[in-house]
Amino acid sequence: MASSSSSRLLFLLACSVLALLAGAEVHHHEFIVQETPVKRLCKTHNVITVNGQLPGPTLEVREGDTVVINVVNHAQYNVTIHWHGIRQFRTGWADGPEFVTQCPIKPGGSYKYRFTIEGQEGTLWWHAHSSWLRATVYGALIIRPRENKTYPFEKPAREVPLILGEWWDADPIQVIREAQRTGAAPNISDAYTINGQPGDLYNCSKEGRKSLTLVCVFYQPVCVRQCVANLQRHDNMHAETTAVPVKPGETALLRFINAALNQELFVSIAQHKMTVVGVDASYTKPFTTSVLMIAPGQTTDVLVTMDQAPTRYYLAARAYDSAQGVAFDNTTTTAVIEYDCGCATDFGPSIPPAFPVLPAFNDTNTATAFAAGIRSPHEVKIPGPVDENLFFTVGVGLFNCEPGQQCGGPNNTRFTASMNNISFVFPQTTSLLHAHYYGIPGVFTTDFPAYPPVQFDYTAQNVPRYLWQPVPATKLYKLKFGSVVQIVLQDTSIVSPENHPIHIHGYDFYILAEGFGNFDPKKDAKKFNYVDPPQRNTVAVPTNGWAVIRFVADNPGVWLMHCHLDVHITWGLAMAFLVEDGYGKLETLEAPPVDLPMC
Repeated sequence: MASSSSSRLLFLLACSVLALLAGAEVHHHEFIVQETPVKRLCKTHNVITVNGQLPGPTLEVREGDTVVINVVNHAQYNVTIHWHGIRQFRTGWADGPEFVTQCPIKPGGSYKYRFTIEGQEGTLWWHAHSSWLRATVYGALIIRPRENKTYPFEKPAREVPLILGEWWDADPIQVIREAQRTGAAPNISDAYTINGQPGDLYNCSKEGRKSLTLVCVFYQPVCVRQCVANLQRHDNMHAETTAVPVKPGETALLRFINAALNQELFVSIAQHKMTVVGVDASYTKPFTTSVLMIAPGQTTDVLVTMDQAPTRYYLAARAYDSAQGVAFDNTTTTAVIEYDCGCATDFGPSIPPAFPVLPAFNDTNTATAFAAGIRSPHEVKIPGPVDENLFFTVGVGLFNCEPGQQCGGPNNTRFTASMNNISFVFPQTTSLLHAHYYGIPGVFTTDFPAYPPVQFDYTAQNVPRYLWQPVPATKLYKLKFGSVVQIVLQDTSIVSPENHPIHIHGYDFYILAEGFGNFDPKKDAKKFNYVDPPQRNTVAVPTNGWAVIRFVADNPGVWLMHCHLDVHITWGLAMAFLVEDGYGKLETLEAPPVDLPMC
């Protein structure tokens, strides 16, 4: 044991020396997962947090840095942490999805996530990947360029992470457990949040005025003191609102993250234009817009020049909801852009902030136009030729209720969801990666279908009922190392068509095209963008439509692909790729860490 420990210490020291020689750093953090009393909407709930913070700590690194995060579970639930968008080259054991790359960290346990950030710059985030703990366990992960390297745009005067979330006036874990028990859809959230705060438009105004808890996002201590003093004088500013202090004429980089569990969101700032410069830790060709549509899992970096009269302006977000007849949280969350914070200006209680124009909740045209504006900054070399041409349907379905049971879905059914008619079942006794690495039989099969088992009119208004019930199974699709993979993601109208944000772990991909209706390979292939398609890790598949993505399977391991609406992954809208090892050490999955949690 002593010899093994010494060898491991020498290895870690060697890695540290190499990192320092390369100008990179090794960042060490400790995340304490714990129950914390949090007051929102006039009520206090004990929720699960990291280090007692909501949102959790922001991680700030540079490209090339290594991160070591010791996660200690002091909560009552199992937990894992996913570093959303991090490629995890050969370090799949650190990816985090429960029962996919690891068994959960049990109450009282701990696990050190270790990974190096390679070839990525911009905004990512981290979140729990166990049940619905993601409702309150999340935070920003900011990747800046290496030393002596700059942004591909003028350096902003300030950078502000703005995390969009959802808040339940209840325990989110109990909300989903009740839905799983009955088979019904879970209760919708009670509020959206920006940096953990719901904003001015919710109830509690009177109580809020008595105990102002307005939050200033800041970097200069003098600025925040003045900001708080100013805001306390503004009686019309309610409790639970995030404020962003700015100065006239400066340009701020706002890093938006949609951490909401189940809702795509429109975002706008009153009287200000936003120039998109990055998505999902990839730079983009700059384009200016008055509204963003950000799906859960996605990030969007925008530059905003503070060129309006020096007063206050609302930043607001509300739902983009594409599913017909499905309940959703139709509230609006707000933050405040506060000009001249740090000066003596007092705008007075009689001047409310200006409010932005937001699209209607079902404005698919605006969502589509925004997605169409995102392009890579330069011409890219699209991988090819295609080795794996895949076609995956995505959508919701229904399971028949067990005889004698009462279920909460339509006509006494249970809600489910699937890809290619397979409703994914997560193992419970080991992780998929562990079973693959050690050759444990009976945990999964590798016969996930490359095409739908039954081809039909996917976007028809009346899909035959026999297609509504998928098959529950744990099926993976095997890929050879280095193969070029193209996937058509096709929404279906079973139960209801809907925009589905599909996320692939371990990979970025190019979005070659998107469209509506059934994908036609002859007609729609002509629409492919082979010049400057956007690179992302999460694609919002259009409602009643399709998206085509392409990537190279150059990262060995088991990688989950799933809808980032958490209710849908709970119902089984997921699958996983098993990417085989290539040749040599640099194309081979690393051995599992010694502290990897066991089931």
